[in-house]
Amino acid sequence: MPGSILGTSVRRVEDLDLITGATTYVGNLVLDGLLHLAFVRSPLAHATITGIDAAQAVAAPGVVGVFTAADLDLPAHHGLMPVNPDVPRPPLAVDRVRFVGEAVAVVVAETKAAAVDAVELVEVDYDPLPAVVDAEAALAPGAPLQFPDLGTNLMAGMRPATDGELDGAEVVVRARMVNQRLAVMSMEGNAIAVDPDPGDGHEMTIWVSTQMPHGFRRQAGQLFGLEPERIRVIAPHVGGGFGGKAGFIAEHTAAVGVARRLGRPVSWVDTRSENLVSMPHGRAQIGYYELGLTREGVITGLRARVVADAGAYAGFGGALALGPTRTMSPGVYRIGSVGYSAAVAATNTTPVGAFRGAGRPEATAYLERLMDLAADELGLDPAEIRRRNFIAPDAFPVTTVTGARYDIGDYDLPLREALRIADYDKLREEQAARRESGDPVQLGIGLAVYVEITAGGGGTEFGSVTVHADGSVTISAGTSGHGQGHATAFAMLASDRLGIPMERIRFVQSDTAAVPRGGGTGGSRSLQMGGNAVAAAADDVLEQARRRAAELLEANTDDVELTEDGEFGVTGVPGATLTWTQVAAHGEELHAGLDFRQEGATFPFGAHVSVVEVDTETGMVTPRRHVAVDDCGRVLNPLLVEGQQHGGLAQGIAQALYEEVVFDPDGQPLTATLADYRMPTAADLFTFETSNTETPTPMNPLGAKGIGESATVGATPAVQNAVVDALRPFGVRHVDLPCSPQRVWAAIRDARAGRPVDPWREPPAVFATLPVQGGASGAEGGEI
Repeated sequence: MPGSILGTSVRRVEDLDLITGATTYVGNLVLDGLLHLAFVRSPLAHATITGIDAAQAVAAPGVVGVFTAADLDLPAHHGLMPVNPDVPRPPLAVDRVRFVGEAVAVVVAETKAAAVDAVELVEVDYDPLPAVVDAEAALAPGAPLQFPDLGTNLMAGMRPATDGELDGAEVVVRARMVNQRLAVMSMEGNAIAVDPDPGDGHEMTIWVSTQMPHGFRRQAGQLFGLEPERIRVIAPHVGGGFGGKAGFIAEHTAAVGVARRLGRPVSWVDTRSENLVSMPHGRAQIGYYELGLTREGVITGLRARVVADAGAYAGFGGALALGPTRTMSPGVYRIGSVGYSAAVAATNTTPVGAFRGAGRPEATAYLERLMDLAADELGLDPAEIRRRNFIAPDAFPVTTVTGARYDIGDYDLPLREALRIADYDKLREEQAARRESGDPVQLGIGLAVYVEITAGGGGTEFGSVTVHADGSVTISAGTSGHGQGHATAFAMLASDRLGIPMERIRFVQSDTAAVPRGGGTGGSRSLQMGGNAVAAAADDVLEQARRRAAELLEANTDDVELTEDGEFGVTGVPGATLTWTQVAAHGEELHAGLDFRQEGATFPFGAHVSVVEVDTETGMVTPRRHVAVDDCGRVLNPLLVEGQQHGGLAQGIAQALYEEVVFDPDGQPLTATLADYRMPTAADLFTFETSNTETPTPMNPLGAKGIGESATVGATPAVQNAVVDALRPFGVRHVDLPCSPQRVWAAIRDARAGRPVDPWREPPAVFATLPVQGGASGAEGGEI
């Protein structure tokens, strides 16, 4: 058998096309008779629509038509994981707009320029209504109602049946914490092209920038009353997704409706400014957390009350608070009693959906801040208080009080490694010296230890392997890569099993006509689900080949082996060999297509150490070091893992220090362009120090867990803790995200003036009125 390439840093096979510009995105498609769409979007956050006059636009050169909701009669729908079935979203606003950027009409033209120009000619009359942009204000009595017929802005909620989780605690630490709204900001925004008459036996072909082609096809069929098999969905190269491209959105529905109405192909590719106000945002939670402990620092219970901002309508964003944020609230710690409540509010803002981590980063951020508050209160080192409360390695598998079944873990392992790499004791010495000298630039050291869900709920994934007559291989998987390195990882698995060089392996994905089924990419599921499917299919093909080789070599199948040279030989008979080409050419192609099943989620974990410098005169935070030790089980390709760590760290650190979507009181977005939305570039970041421990999961043969979101989960609270740690000599106990210079400076100012801000205030009254939760619903949520 050839030596294994698994565990080695193999360069990505897909990068040549990406770096040379040879890739094709939805926006690059050239179709005969292609029409272009542009949306008329609301400039108001809340208003009734009293009239739409499109006469001038229809008469403009190159314009084919202008359509409103009344013209197209499109199906309203909820999108992904709605929290309230009573408030479906119309693809085009019917009688009321609920956020700035909501689509009111669609212009169709022969060119994109003509469509964009004609948008300015559509006159819409609005009757303004009061807006509410703050989720807590939306839940207060007298708030402007988004759906008057409901009589409330509360879209969903739950509270525990009992309220004794803090009973017996000798010390309780509390904080109200903001996990701010973020823009997904993938390099490519939303994009779709629809051909209503492709002439290939399908009733419709859709090219779309999506993470889940098969799920998209299923949703399209449900919405338009078509059998999914009659629809072909293709995801060409996709310029990032991060959870924002996991579902069927309003503009997709409108595009399909227009294409079917006109009988011609149509395309829509959003602009960056359009994307910032229309693609679902992420995070947008406020957590009221209380942690009970003994005086020795042992946790006795946790009470959590979370306000989730769903934005306009009642989509996926609210579901995160009800599902994965609740599920992961105990984190890596032995917590015997958790009382968790959540209230989901509708506001006059962009709808909230998934963003890298989808509910799990929020849970970790809350809990890890509380652990630092507890350490400060009890005079313990932040590492020590965590160690006193870790779930012990010999306790796994363990089911938490919120219903998650953790597969395997050793939470002190990555913490020890992270502290070693950072030289933690030396950092504390440097910090003490700066404090003693009164240096205006103080050093902060922050820790975070996390566990998160990947492949939530388990399930199945498709994979196939075909060896052709010339000895080349085609593999496919039902996942759908958009930058993670699927082509490389899956080719490595096939090459390792079959002994066929990777350059002889072609990878097929993201086309429902070529791949029969699949769950797509989300929740860091790809390698553990799709990878195991490809590996199992390769094993199947190898057995087929061994049987065929045995016939050709006139040997017993059990005596046929794959040699170091990747040929078939007979044990004890040197020189009697067959190549893959000889075996594959003798009969039908060797093929296996199958579904791999995983019975549940896996739970990666890790520890991060952040080191920052804080200029106490200006509030400026400068990251100096970030050490990330992430455990994703068995590492298939260290290069791919490191790439995912780097990407996750960039986004996690950006949440801690820079990024925030902001609206004014009237619902006008103040961060609708990259001139205003503070997203860091590579020049703003620094060299990351990444490492891995490997604790293989028993949940799948590869022992693999997800890595795509882990670094994001661990990074944000580590940096936030570092910032607050730098300010401890001033009496600052908390700084909300993002830790901007203004926020940091204000915290120092208030503390120096003798009025340090108390991080706690009483939660909204709405929590007392929520329905009582039952069971452990959403225990393995967080698919995105």
